[in-house]
Amino acid sequence: MSRFERLYEKYRSILFRYCLRQVGRRDLAEDIASESFLTLYQRLEQVEDDQLPAWLFTVAKNKAMDYWRHQAVAERYEKAQVDSPVEPQPEIPFELLLRQNKALKPVHRTCLILRYVHDLNRTEIARQTGLNETQIKGHLQYALKLLRQSFSEARSGE
Repeated sequence: MSRFERLYEKYRSILFRYCLRQVGRRDLAEDIASESFLTLYQRLEQVEDDQLPAWLFTVAKNKAMDYWRHQAVAERYEKAQVDSPVEPQPEIPFELLLRQNKALKPVHRTCLILRYVHDLNRTEIARQTGLNETQIKGHLQYALKLLRQSFSEARSGE
């Protein structure tokens, strides 16, 4: 049995219980405990036996704190969304944007339509057009840049 396996068997239940107390949900506690043991596995050569289990508990505590920080940010974001509803913007039909934008070449229009109207991914678009995925990515990025520019110009002209 390897050193890691011995440490895992020795500390897994106590670390899981600690994580469960920290986050209050079994699934999250399992994830945090697993991530803590993964960190131990990755740094096994740097961690001495006399540093355990304190080292593991510290890693788990930090991962739990990261979880709670993330939750607080998500809650603030959700509250901000409810408190300040976004004013609806009039929609400009996609086809109209494509037709009116003279800077778009046919290849750009084709890539945009296949991606956003037919909901194909880059691999599928490449198969349809005979271009490679890198070219598709470039055409989509450039076309979206042109659309953004024309959209902002149309907005500022109103």
